[in-house]
Amino acid sequence: MSSLIASRRYASALLSAAEEGNFLDTIVEELQVIKGVLENSRDLVHALRSPLVKGDKKIHILEEIFRDSIGEKMFLFLKLVARKKRAGLLPEIIDEFQILLDEKRGVINVDITSAVPLSDEQSGELVTKLAAFTGKKIRPRMLLNEQFIGGVAVKIGDTIYDGTISHQLQLLRRTLVS
Repeated sequence: MSSLIASRRYASALLSAAEEGNFLDTIVEELQVIKGVLENSRDLVHALRSPLVKGDKKIHILEEIFRDSIGEKMFLFLKLVARKKRAGLLPEIIDEFQILLDEKRGVINVDITSAVPLSDEQSGELVTKLAAFTGKKIRPRMLLNEQFIGGVAVKIGDTIYDGTISHQLQLLRRTLVS
């Protein structure tokens, strides 16, 4: 089974259990704690992925690190993942969990790239219009690209809406050359 399929299955099972047990918010917070630790500790990720470290040792490592920062239900999930030899997939499981949660809540990630920083009013208005356009809640990520000269490019999933001056100049150049 590929790691993506396995990650999605564990994430889906955790999401379902958290919803049924009415402890979804707690799980989301605890996953953010775990994700932060994993992002800042390459050695921990290597240990969890290593076939040389046995499942019981991985459980012990996770218990030592997260004893005071996560609840019993999350720790039971971590133990299950470690026993099933999937502890190395923990970062991917967390990412898949967030994707599934966003789908369920109707949230999409949007990259908004501009040539100059947008004011709070401009970015708020743009996010509002994008929410109306997509029919979903928007989680914007504001980026800068000074090569744009002016304008804004918006990336939603795999689709890019390019309203930058540099793009318009490229289109004009193509039209004049042909």
